[in-house]
Amino acid sequence: MSYSAEISRRNPTAFVFLLDQSGSMAEEFGGTPGITKAQGAAKAINSMINEIIFRCTKDEGVRDYFEIAVIGYGPGGHAKSMLKGIQKFAKVSWLAEHPLRVVEEKPGVKVAIWFEPVADDGTPMCEALRLAYEWLSEWVQNHPNSYPPMVFNITDGQATDGDPEPLAEKIKELATNDGNVLMHNCHISEVKAEPVLFPSSVEELPPDEYAHKLFRMSSELPENVLALAMKEFKSVKKGSRGFAFNADLTSLIKFLDIGTRPAREAIR
Repeated sequence: MSYSAEISRRNPTAFVFLLDQSGSMAEEFGGTPGITKAQGAAKAINSMINEIIFRCTKDEGVRDYFEIAVIGYGPGGHAKSMLKGIQKFAKVSWLAEHPLRVVEEKPGVKVAIWFEPVADDGTPMCEALRLAYEWLSEWVQNHPNSYPPMVFNITDGQATDGDPEPLAEKIKELATNDGNVLMHNCHISEVKAEPVLFPSSVEELPPDEYAHKLFRMSSELPENVLALAMKEFKSVKKGSRGFAFNADLTSLIKFLDIGTRPAREAIR
């Protein structure tokens, strides 16, 4: 499969961000004192949405090259859309016009926020993956010629509602004419330790069965993403997957950037 389709208003692509909002996300982000994992993950996704809108902004306004869904899972043991007023996917132009609020990140620099950090209850990852599968099944049916959607699951712990691996496999089987849906998983941590980004085998990971499961749940990088990752990381090679283990905030932001950049650069 080629992953080479042009992204246009006629044939957009989609990003689905799955965000663990369980109680353990209230712990500090490893290597980033003073910021919780919930705050860091929310900041990274909100920043990515701002970047996507910037890439879609032309003289006449914001063009709808992308559709975005954000699914939070944790509070109340459930998963749901984190975009206020949106049940599934939001067009980029809608997001540009409907931020939750706008903050001054530093003097003279304002950024939009679409959802706030949350940390409560368990980790219903399976429910989040089921929602993603349901939404994406409909999406690929309605956009058969589009660049394949990308899913980014950001978590700090094990699912508390079953085995997520079969559901991730179902998501990866969904496809447009240009390729299968790409599934990325990012394990974030409260410990300050060297992250492992885009491994090609479980041998590159610690002897942690859950890390191995998230690795298996992740898609192998297509050629265009692989080429970008190789420029950033010497360890990346053919067979590397869209997985990060023990990521700190800097690694999370870089992981999202590399995973989404080929799509952002394919717009016409």
